[in-house]
Amino acid sequence: MKLRQTALLTVLIAFVAFLSVHAQKTTKGKPAKNAPVFSHVVYQGDDQVYNNFPLKPGEFYNPILQGCYPDPSITKRGDDYYLVCSSFAMFPGVPIFHSNDLVNWKQIGHVLDRTSQLKVEDCGISAGVYAPQILYNPNNETFYMITTQFSGGFGNIVVKTKDPMQGWSDPFKLNFSGIDPSLFFDDNGKGYVIHNDAPDRGKELYNGHRVIKIWEYDMEKDQVVAGTDKIIVDGGVDLSKKPIWIEAPHIYKKNGKYYLMCAEGGTGDWHSEVIFVSDNPKGPYKPAPNNPILTQRYFPKDRANKIDWAGHADLVPGPDGKYYGVFLAIRPNEKDRVNIGRETFILPVDWTGEFPVFENGLVPLEPKLKMPGGVAENKTGKEGFLPNGNFTYTEDFTSDKLDYRWIGLRGPRENFISVNKNGLQINPFQTNIKEVKPTSTLFYRQQHSNFTFTTTLQYKPVSEKDLAGLVCLQSERFNYVFGVTKKADAYYLLLERTEKGQSKVLASTPIDIKTPVQLQVKGAGDNYTFSYSLNGTEFVNLGGTVSGDILSTNVAGGFTGCLIGLYATAANDSQPGTSNQ
Repeated sequence: MKLRQTALLTVLIAFVAFLSVHAQKTTKGKPAKNAPVFSHVVYQGDDQVYNNFPLKPGEFYNPILQGCYPDPSITKRGDDYYLVCSSFAMFPGVPIFHSNDLVNWKQIGHVLDRTSQLKVEDCGISAGVYAPQILYNPNNETFYMITTQFSGGFGNIVVKTKDPMQGWSDPFKLNFSGIDPSLFFDDNGKGYVIHNDAPDRGKELYNGHRVIKIWEYDMEKDQVVAGTDKIIVDGGVDLSKKPIWIEAPHIYKKNGKYYLMCAEGGTGDWHSEVIFVSDNPKGPYKPAPNNPILTQRYFPKDRANKIDWAGHADLVPGPDGKYYGVFLAIRPNEKDRVNIGRETFILPVDWTGEFPVFENGLVPLEPKLKMPGGVAENKTGKEGFLPNGNFTYTEDFTSDKLDYRWIGLRGPRENFISVNKNGLQINPFQTNIKEVKPTSTLFYRQQHSNFTFTTTLQYKPVSEKDLAGLVCLQSERFNYVFGVTKKADAYYLLLERTEKGQSKVLASTPIDIKTPVQLQVKGAGDNYTFSYSLNGTEFVNLGGTVSGDILSTNVAGGFTGCLIGLYATAANDSQPGTSNQ
């Protein structure tokens, strides 16, 4: 019976995926005659910290996922580890990674890769999908991913699969409010959902006062059991100290006890991880005396090689018998700005006592650590494993399958891209990058403070409404556009800065488009430069050095990192020498 159910679920997931892909292909329009073609993208990262701390045998770098990969969750089946992260309004959503050793990681796709699963077409970049949890349930040999989707009328949802390599079901909507849901499956087969919520009406004591609730979960109906909800943590570790934003809860069972681990203090510089224990999954829960078990909030702000904002963690048994915890943290630039975004880190966890503690998680975090016992090789950047540290990534768009690191915003990539003999063609939408709509832009995450991103553009705009080039995007209200457009009978390259939704063209120059033009953005900490080349060797700067302030979450707000995009639009509103309000 179990084998029949497994086979049936696999067939259903494959069939739904086929229908969705077919539907997406049929909605794709014909490319415009003047659709821009991008080729030979080179991203190169060169952060000094990696030059100062070269790897020795048996070591690997932290973070394990560089760039905007926040809110990690991890699970294990046998020797296979699977990890997911938040994706907000990015499409496809919830990137998923696989490893056998916690050191070497490959991205195997996205959990929410169909429009039936992900409806973010009309939400801001920092809305959409928050704080996913992935969990394997050995009781029914099924993987679950549960998350909050702040768009499309979804709310809290769960999807599932028998094999993460083969795709996921359509969402089951869950009947509760709040955010950051996670599942726990007990040895006796019972299921539970835990999540962050507001206090009961009239009982909110201060701004940031939140609670953790638990529900029983019906695995046959994939729904919480009405009337079983219970508050198991009120406020946090010590309500008298007015702790803020208790969230991202996970329950683990060890030695017959139930451990509830949560983030506390908000996702900024007071972020931390705390833990509670109980004899029953529904509580009462008692906080550990040594909380927090992970934080970076107590150290000098000007410390070298600063890593900060650590929290939002998840635990898993490692290949060497120890526990390990993945969590988010940041690597700010020299002005303490967060342009790269919140990234995924990992640490070993000492759980030899009653409570787990992140090893070296209560001292300033270091850029590298020792590999788990028994792991033979760090294969970073080899054999399809993701690179980390300093690296160069080259993309010629010659593969039949687009690399998973390339993403769209609010809609499928397949609706605006195609590959021909010259490179990647983008069919421009009647949508500007500043609109809260699906945009015809293919994005790559900024992964270093010091980087260069270069591409070759072949393009002939027909009207002033046409523009194609590069965009550095923190949000629809904070971004730089560096692109080729037309004014009267001449062609121009312009640099535009948008801050708080107000746009200004910083510089422009006439340009010869008879041959392809190379466009380049270079980041040096907080300083960004935009340059072009007509001969493939000599680059000319346009607009001088500009501030990366609007590409940081400190200035722009929200939860994402800077995205570098190959951008095309048929709704350009920026002209040489003008400013737009």
